[in-house]
Amino acid sequence: MPLSVPIATRAIDPPSVGRNNYQPFGFREEVLPKGWSQNGSRPLPCDIHTSHDVKIEVRDGCNLYCDIYRPTHSAEPVAAILAWSPFGKNYNGITMLKNLPWNLGIPNGVLSGLEKFEGPDPAEFVPRGFAIVNVDARGSGDSEGNVGIMGTQEAEDGYDVIEAIAKMPWCNGNVGLAGNSHLAIVQWFIAALQPPSLKAIAPWEACGDLYREQFVRGGIFDAGLFDFIIDHNIQGHGGVEDFHEMYRRHSRADSLYWKDKRADIAKIQIPTYITASYTSFVHTMGSIRGWLQVATSEKWLRLCPWQEWYDIWNCKDSADELATFFDHYLNSKQNGWETTPKVRTTILRFNQDPLYNIAEADYPIPRTDYKKMYFLKDGRLGLETPSSAASISYQAEKYQDCAAFTYTFPTKTRLAGIPKAVLFMSCPDFHDMDVYVLLRKLDAQGKALLNLNIPWSSISHHGVTPETLDKVPRRNMNNLMFHVGSLGILRASRRAIDESKSIHENYPFHTHDRDEYIVPGEVVRLEIGIWAMGVEYDAGESIRVEIHGNSPLLRGEFKGDNEFSGAASHGKHIVHFGGDYPSHVILPFV
Repeated sequence: MPLSVPIATRAIDPPSVGRNNYQPFGFREEVLPKGWSQNGSRPLPCDIHTSHDVKIEVRDGCNLYCDIYRPTHSAEPVAAILAWSPFGKNYNGITMLKNLPWNLGIPNGVLSGLEKFEGPDPAEFVPRGFAIVNVDARGSGDSEGNVGIMGTQEAEDGYDVIEAIAKMPWCNGNVGLAGNSHLAIVQWFIAALQPPSLKAIAPWEACGDLYREQFVRGGIFDAGLFDFIIDHNIQGHGGVEDFHEMYRRHSRADSLYWKDKRADIAKIQIPTYITASYTSFVHTMGSIRGWLQVATSEKWLRLCPWQEWYDIWNCKDSADELATFFDHYLNSKQNGWETTPKVRTTILRFNQDPLYNIAEADYPIPRTDYKKMYFLKDGRLGLETPSSAASISYQAEKYQDCAAFTYTFPTKTRLAGIPKAVLFMSCPDFHDMDVYVLLRKLDAQGKALLNLNIPWSSISHHGVTPETLDKVPRRNMNNLMFHVGSLGILRASRRAIDESKSIHENYPFHTHDRDEYIVPGEVVRLEIGIWAMGVEYDAGESIRVEIHGNSPLLRGEFKGDNEFSGAASHGKHIVHFGGDYPSHVILPFV
């Protein structure tokens, strides 16, 4: 049963024909012929039977609607792959790409227009013998109710829709879940309820705790990304869950409201194919927790080098793998999927394309050598423990002002795994601090680098190369396209840790159940888990550890939320190191 906690909602635009490709409401069926195309989209490779606005009633009487794309001629019933979100039922992948610089490197004609934003393209999977079911989640489009995000309500709705789809005459009774981001996150929640007809899931880039990984990471509220998505992708006849108001009512993670937003991944017992990346600023650690906690030996983890939408829509190998996975578990095909390496990782190189599909025995990589690197005088980072105490300060409210410590690698080196910072800090001006720890890669001349999250060749025809990156307009420099470096975030008053819930010794679980304010001027110890990294450094290149008082990420279209986030950083922050204050980072050498 859904929680009894009252949910605040905010208004959303009612559906209007053409916006986000909304179509006039009403059940209808048609066959889209081979070669069908819309506004220059990918021509369909085969006929596709299309059912629009199919009604499914869930347990509380609410009616949800979906579009179903399936083969027109099939001697046997087919398996269904479900794509679940409130983002619309089709053509909104193309719509979103038009809002991004260089179309995110995905040329016109790659997508058919039948895809749901962040979902698999029917033009890719129907010819392989699958049905794609694009669901308008509760409250979106013409589905009844208000849009709720994750938790028990969406999980129960997903359970009921899966079971209804499995009983349709064209379905063989086997259903899988696929898609990125929202479409991936919801898989943790639905699969944890164990619907009988759900036989496999493929969460590609999926956070698993909306408090700690998306809306209140490190104890600092920021709904900028979701506000952007609401404005561009969500429309319906009711409202959408208001995370600003719900945080105002429930600012701590121990409330029933936020507990319901943390997936119980350990209850998932079916085959699971997880894709993650080091470059996501929302999903990385939820995906890694998924790998560690799903209760099945039939699980796979692929740390992907590319931005998630580029990966699902523009990488033929990714589509082939996803189809092979589902063919094995939804159709019982003996196609060799089980020989796929259980773990494959990526190594980013920033100024050139990454290395990827590196097979490993497990993740985190078992042979990892975790080394403490101490903060030293003159802005150095080193293995030796400094005997004498020192300090450095920065202005907490000034963007890009920071304390920085650098280590230059004498030989080619790879860091791959979960880092951690242990900092001794004080603030003479206020009773709290927001602390951001960023790991940046520097070239041999000391220049800070950015990692392009799609292949360099995909935008080289726009004149963008590693050598010309400085000439790219600031408006095109966003965190979807470019990765600054792995980041750890913590508000000092939220430093309490429950070690029994930490998934790794370098990734502490902060309880966020109380506010422990600091005494101005008093030195406090902060343990800050930094999101996983995989970076190669040539001899002469460096890693720079930066400590900031506000987010050092690129400031593009996803604006930070100043309503709450500016409450803790004021004046000067001081980083203490050496002597009784051995500030350091722990880095994963492989």
